[in-house]
Amino acid sequence: MSKLLIVIDMQEDFVRGSLANPAAEAIIPNIKKKIDKYLKNGDDIIFTRDTHSVCYLDTPEGKKLPVEHCIKETKGWLVVDELCHPECQHINKPTFGYKYWDGELTKEYDSIELVGTCTSICVVSNAILIKTFYPDTPIIVDASCCACVSEETHKAALTVMECCQIDVINKE
Repeated sequence: MSKLLIVIDMQEDFVRGSLANPAAEAIIPNIKKKIDKYLKNGDDIIFTRDTHSVCYLDTPEGKKLPVEHCIKETKGWLVVDELCHPECQHINKPTFGYKYWDGELTKEYDSIELVGTCTSICVVSNAILIKTFYPDTPIIVDASCCACVSEETHKAALTVMECCQIDVINKE
């Protein structure tokens, strides 16, 4: 069996665009090393992309976070160039957590590792969903490859994931 790396929402709008976060930019080198390792070992990689339409501000999420971001087919929607690997699978998700993980993973993995942004929203949502669908598979989150809007919410999300039996590594 092999391993799976899921890179959560490392898109231009979350790194340098409308919801720019210096912490997200800072983890790019760590994620790049991890991607290179997975590719070298022949393991699988999936990139998720937060994906919205031009009507985003009219959605329930848009009313709570009134900042247009990750509008499909715009520059802000793209995975940052430093991490982009077109040969890897890309999943467009219209909300925080991708609700189709159960049907998306067509093979068993020794482990599933998640990295990316935002720790307290999309990383935690997807980690818990994946743990729900694959309770016997080790789910790993590398804290050194995750970013959040604040250190406090980053640590809180890591704690929640640990409480849900997700293995958090490289926690400082």
